[in-house]
Amino acid sequence: MVTQQRPRAAERNPAPPRRRERGSLLSRWDLKASPYVYIAPFFLIFGVFGLFPLLYTAWVSLHDWDLGGDGGFVGFANYTTLFGDPDFWNAVVNTLGMLVLATVPQLLLALVVAALLNQKLRGRLLLRMGVLLPTVTSVAAVGIVFSQIFDRDAGMVNGILDLFGMVPIDWRADKWSSWIAISVMVDWRWTGYNSLIYLAAMQSIPRELYEAATVDGASKIRQFRSITVPMIRPAIVFTVIMSTIAGMQLFTEPLIFGQGTYAISGGSLRQFQTVSMYMFEKAFRDADLGYGSAIAWMIFLLITILAVINFLITRRSSK
Repeated sequence: MVTQQRPRAAERNPAPPRRRERGSLLSRWDLKASPYVYIAPFFLIFGVFGLFPLLYTAWVSLHDWDLGGDGGFVGFANYTTLFGDPDFWNAVVNTLGMLVLATVPQLLLALVVAALLNQKLRGRLLLRMGVLLPTVTSVAAVGIVFSQIFDRDAGMVNGILDLFGMVPIDWRADKWSSWIAISVMVDWRWTGYNSLIYLAAMQSIPRELYEAATVDGASKIRQFRSITVPMIRPAIVFTVIMSTIAGMQLFTEPLIFGQGTYAISGGSLRQFQTVSMYMFEKAFRDADLGYGSAIAWMIFLLITILAVINFLITRRSSK
């Protein structure tokens, strides 16, 4: 005798088609909308603290604006005055000079330090932590210490030069000497940070490449040039662009290095005044917010142009 099986609960009470369609629709919406919801906080914060100040600064730069408020729309008059301002172009030259003197040796030295830290050394963890200490040190403390090191009368550098019979240098009195002193300060602070970025990129390179190169008779230097540098090119591009951005915004180090009445002016002859210092001088010391906003926008445009140039050069060299 064959017994008839009772239908299952799902078969007895099938889900309504409308409910199934609603569930699949929600799942599709969840799949498509979730990524945008996750990244929305970043764009909200960027819009409030990044995009809005940028656009508002552009609006202020088109006005005759002081601490008392808007003095009227002047169009591009601030930019016209800015392009004919010799102090602005002097600040641009100073900034670019210190950018080159600080960035090139810094990144080259960071590559060497990263290559050494990537070797089998005793106390590697301690050494890797040690190169990061200058980065976490207060920039004000770094500026004060290096100002004393490069002091004209009692500085350690002039003391060493005197031991070799060389004439002491007034590091704040000349363009090149002040550029070198400030660049050394920047190099000391950021070389370790960049070396750790390079080190992280080096550790992702497969060891088989080095073993094959060793079997083929390639030296350590040849391996570094032919394997290490090409494999960490994305990290190099990142550090070049970030160093360019930081160099164009250089402010605290030369300000503390100035010490005294002419600190914000970058010396009595503006020999080491950067664009950021000139913007601060015009906007807050001279209370010309419209002109200062125009300088701020020029800094933004210069950073964008230099970042694009660096990107194109590094991208072309990688082909």
